[in-house]
Amino acid sequence: MTDLTTTGIERQTRMRAEWLLVGAGIALLVAAPFFLYPVFLMKMLCFALFAAAFNLLLGYTGLLSFGHAAFFGGAAYFTAHAVKEWGWTPELGVLLGVAGAAVLGLIVGFFAIRRQGIYFAMITLALAQMFYFFCLQAPFTRGEDGIQGVPRGHLFGLIDLNVPLNMYYFVLAGFLIGVFAVWRIVHSPFGMILKSIRENENRAISLGYSVARYKLAAFVMSATLAGLAGAMKTLVFQFATLTDVTWQMSGEVILMTLLGGIGTMLGPIVGAGLVVAFQNYLATSAFPVTVITGAIFMICVLLFRRGIVGELLARFSRGEAGGAR
Repeated sequence: MTDLTTTGIERQTRMRAEWLLVGAGIALLVAAPFFLYPVFLMKMLCFALFAAAFNLLLGYTGLLSFGHAAFFGGAAYFTAHAVKEWGWTPELGVLLGVAGAAVLGLIVGFFAIRRQGIYFAMITLALAQMFYFFCLQAPFTRGEDGIQGVPRGHLFGLIDLNVPLNMYYFVLAGFLIGVFAVWRIVHSPFGMILKSIRENENRAISLGYSVARYKLAAFVMSATLAGLAGAMKTLVFQFATLTDVTWQMSGEVILMTLLGGIGTMLGPIVGAGLVVAFQNYLATSAFPVTVITGAIFMICVLLFRRGIVGELLARFSRGEAGGAR
């Protein structure tokens, strides 16, 4: 009885510490634009949400997609066109981008989930490349020039997003909503089923779960959140180009997720922050940024096989287990 009470107290203490860390993190993000360049921070938040959305599929469902740039870039194009050409307000433009990404996710996921492993990855890559060539040829995307000069507008007709601080807090709100959605999905009964599919799909089928439907639902949710990141990124930089839908962008988000640690909430955010920081601060270096990033990734994979955050959590768990004995 005493052991159970002690365990309960330890669990409550850990939860309290975790929520304190979350609160401290949010406070730092709120204060960050007063100390760092807001556009850099907004780019970091957009890609952190993109990586968190991808991690929902890879880390918690066990599905490796090589085509997530289609949802990120597709939402960017939809939002840019709606805001610039149709004169929509930014919040409606973002909603259209998110809805468009969800529809794309439904179409791609419908075909991709019929296969597993490398075949699943190749189908997502092939369909994403088809979407890339569509964006290259479609009149509304303006080909290689992209959609430029996208106005940020006024949020709800009241808040001027051309003011950097206003734009930053809008992106921060979207980021927090997206990450909370991932957390809520993962810690729900639905999320537990996704984890069971990742660990042993045949076992989940034998228990009577419709695995295909759960996979498709996870795929659409991941695509939707990736679309939110892409839509906000368009408003931040005020353009949408083919770079957003290339296969390299899909590879970049995989790199971010693996670097931080798949299957963890904080890992993709840390990985995205590191990659964006490398790209930003090494952009003026004479040495190619991609080579430096690749070398750092290789070192991290060799030293931290679970990713940076994953390895730290594993060592912390081992330390706790040793202390309990």
